[in-house]
Formats: sequence, C-alpha cells, structure tokens
Amino acid sequence: MTTLHGVFWDVDGTLADTEMDGHRPAFNLAFSELGLPFHWDRDLYSRLLAIPGGLRRVAAHAEDRGIILRADQFEKLRERKRFHYMERIRQGYVSWRPGVRRLINELNQAGLQQWIVTSSGQASVLALLDQEGPESQMFDGLVTADDVNKGKPHPEGYQLALNRSGLKAAAVIAIEDSAAGQAAAVSAGLRCLLTPSAWDRELSAADQPSSAVLNHLGDPGCPLTHLQGPPCPEGQVTLKYLKSLPQKRS
Repeated sequence: MTTLHGVFWDVDGTLADTEMDGHRPAFNLAFSELGLPFHWDRDLYSRLLAIPGGLRRVAAHAEDRGIILRADQFEKLRERKRFHYMERIRQGYVSWRPGVRRLINELNQAGLQQWIVTSSGQASVLALLDQEGPESQMFDGLVTADDVNKGKPHPEGYQLALNRSGLKAAAVIAIEDSAAGQAAAVSAGLRCLLTPSAWDRELSAADQPSSAVLNHLGDPGCPLTHLQGPPCPEGQVTLKYLKSLPQKRS
C-alpha cells in the first residue's frame, strides 16, 4: 500500500449533487430576472458542464447564440445567481452524494488532512457547508475560484492546496467527478479517484487516466458500481481502498 496523508475533494458533482438542482435553476432564475433570453434544461446543461466555471458556460452559450454580454451584465448575473443558489441550498434542494459523509468521518478519525479544491467561489462553498452536519467542519482548508487565476483543468488550485497543506503530491488523492477536474489533479501529480455524476455517461464509459473510476463512493445498503481500476469488493470506498490505489491505473 502507498503512503496517504491527505485527500483533496472537489465540490460540485463530487461532494454534493449541486449542479442540476442547485446551479442550473439558480442560473435560470437569474436569466429571467435580468431579461436574458436563456433557459438551461437538463440536456443542455449536461452539455454545458463540459465547460468548467459557471460564467464561462454563460459566455460560451451566449456566444453560440450570437449574443455578447457586457461586463456589468456578467456582474449582475453573478450576484443574482449566487443569491438564488444560496436560497436553493437553504431550502434543501442539494444533497451530498452517497458515501461522502461516511468517508469524511473515516478519514478524519484516521488523522488525514482533507481539503476542498473547487472551481466554485468561496461564498457558494461556504453556503453549502453551513447547511451540513459536523462533517462539513472536518476540512483543513479551502482553495476556491477566488484563490487562483486559472481554474480547472489548470492544476493551479491543486498546486496551491499542496503548498498550503505542506503535503507531497505522492501522498495525496483527489476525488473528482469531471474531465476538467481529473485533468487538473493528474497534472498536479496527484492520484485521482473519479466518481462521474450520473448525467456524465460519456465520462463514465471512456478510458480515463484516474487510478479508479466508480459511480459513487458507496454506503451500506447503497453499494457502488466499479467502472475502471482496482475492484472495490466491500462495495464502498474506505481508507484501505484509497491506500491501495496506484499512481496510474494499469
């Protein structure tokens, strides 16, 4: 087994199902308030999620529609979308994915460092954590979009987390759900456990550079499905399983 001293968690789609029932409707409400001619249904949003970062998705979608948004429109959109997203969080629309709470507790009891590394802004992340139980207080630090110049797939966020935590890349595993997040983690020299969101069928099926690919982390009564990499016979990701993961999937 390899040395493991830390786990770096992505947020959107990894820690919690924030995208379809959190960010997407929040954007739609903001679009309507600001009179923008956009509405993102589930199919369209699934395709847009290939673009990391909410405002980058907006810019790309607007350009596809032949619309160039001004800087002040982006700023108003950011403000109103953040308001609606936080309201969705407070109203309980967003839930953590299977196995997340259990694994956070196990890693905390074992004394591992746990960091959040996300392309979301700090305010959105804190809003999510504030609504959760004691597991949300077990993170040693946050690296958000507010801390970096380049978001995922650039490795800057993971490199900053390594610097702040004092951990070596070889002693850390990243848990991600997207191609962009996976690329960022691998580029930073981290092993990566990929748990693609249910909507991302193409990512689940494709050959990936992650150490392992599973549909989720698993819980008692809710076993995971193994997709690639070392089998997980217990049906749920444990510290022992994380330690068994190779640097690169064979």
